[in-house]
Amino acid sequence: MNNPMRLKISHTTSYHYDEPVQYALQQLRLTPKSNSSQNVVSWSTTVEGGREELEFNDHNNNRVVLISFEEGGQSVTILSEGEVETADTAGIIGKHGGYTPLWYFRRYTELTSPGQRVRSLVKELGSDFENDVDRMHGLSELVEQKVAYEIGRSDATTKVEDTLEAGHGVCQDHTHVFICAARLMDLPARYVSGYLMMNDRVDQEASHAWAEVYIGGVGWIGYDVSNKISPDSRYVRVATGLDYMEAAPISGMRFGEASESMVVSLQVQQ
Repeated sequence: MNNPMRLKISHTTSYHYDEPVQYALQQLRLTPKSNSSQNVVSWSTTVEGGREELEFNDHNNNRVVLISFEEGGQSVTILSEGEVETADTAGIIGKHGGYTPLWYFRRYTELTSPGQRVRSLVKELGSDFENDVDRMHGLSELVEQKVAYEIGRSDATTKVEDTLEAGHGVCQDHTHVFICAARLMDLPARYVSGYLMMNDRVDQEASHAWAEVYIGGVGWIGYDVSNKISPDSRYVRVATGLDYMEAAPISGMRFGEASESMVVSLQVQQ
């Protein structure tokens, strides 16, 4: 292993409702898996105010836990924590696995549908690169130039064309623009949600997101546009998908008119 690390992660998400909730279900994609760049030493998820209904691997091979809320409850707290040994593989995950075919990752979604702005971005990038690996590094740099990192000015429903028009966003928006452009170049690309150990802090406000592109002869390679690098031993992969909606740490539905507030507490440390 190159530059091995052992990362300790504690991720708490608390929901509170101003009225009792009669029925709600949530899918948790909070369990990392061992692969070429990481080995999960220990991991657990506990729920207060709800219960686990079932656990399964989805079509993206993500480990998903389905939970229901206690009827009439007004708060739910989800704690995921554990330790993961990581290695620096220069972002290379390698060969494709799972049941989903590679062509699936060339599909566009509502969030990653290309318009004129993305097409212009790809045209501006050009083709003056030795190979697709370098071309994707060039794309990463270009997206970072076009979309300034600014918190609080986009959300989970922001589309790539809107991001490019606004010229700002967060890691989620960087990733969506990048994978949309990569698919325009006929390369399979996917969204990754996970954790990043920051060099200057332990406490964080949210999990992280980056992209992976499948390149023939190499396999899946990660690109973190926001930090201008390929993932190293500070990164922990958790879930993948066509976009944020397929790889979101927590997603679900509920019945009722109650207003929801959410608080996230995240610590990632060596």
